[in-house]
Amino acid sequence: MLGLPFAFAAHFAPDYLYAASQVYREHFQPSEVLPKPHLMVAVQVIAAETDAAARRLFTTPQQRFLRLIRNQPVELLPPVDSMASLWQGHERAAVENKLRSAIVGSNATVQAGLEKLVAETRADEVIVVTDTYEHADRLQSYRRVADIAARLEVKPSIAVEV
Repeated sequence: MLGLPFAFAAHFAPDYLYAASQVYREHFQPSEVLPKPHLMVAVQVIAAETDAAARRLFTTPQQRFLRLIRNQPVELLPPVDSMASLWQGHERAAVENKLRSAIVGSNATVQAGLEKLVAETRADEVIVVTDTYEHADRLQSYRRVADIAARLEVKPSIAVEV
């Protein structure tokens, strides 16, 4: 209603992503600052050579959220081959729910995920959050996302959270 841009952290509150984007657009009023809505969506994105490689890297943020719900320190931990032995059923459900807006996979999978996100939210900008244990994996993911962004049919701005 103030005619300002709106940023939504879907990587923290995926439950409200679509409702928040809809409410923002429905109630936006043009201002001297901004003549039309400008929605920014922050989302966890991990891109790798294959879906399996990206899912393995994704175990780092999964472990981080698992430790968060256990009230443990949340430093980044190395990826693991499987989360099965690390969590209980209710913990897995909680972590997967919290990270359900994440886009994780090969270039094709990430491209499809970004296209879906932008189409469903009409995001003008996507803020990419990539939590990987190894810095080189994070840089490689960002490079892949930059290449993917250049190929998107609808071209939102892509920002990187460092």
